[in-house]
Amino acid sequence: MLTGKQKRFLRSQAHHLNPIFQVGKGGVNENMIKQIGDALEARELFKVSVLQNCDVDRDTVANQLAEGTKAEIVQIIGNTIVLYKESRENKQIQLP
Repeated sequence: MLTGKQKRFLRSQAHHLNPIFQVGKGGVNENMIKQIGDALEARELFKVSVLQNCDVDRDTVANQLAEGTKAEIVQIIGNTIVLYKESRENKQIQLP
């Protein structure tokens, strides 16, 4: 579980990032969770965009992704979700 200070730090780190995944009409599926899990291992922090044609609301999408990848939800703003998961082998971000 992230503290408020850690979340603020991660939000500042994610500010300049562009979303690298999009959740559309199909919603969240196993393949997407696997790909996002692999990307989290490589990057630790990134954004996911929820498209307007998505059948599920953004909070549900964020919870499904976080549970499936065992990641932390840093922020949900607009239709963008910021996820963080500490990498086992490729640690880049030092949390305060």
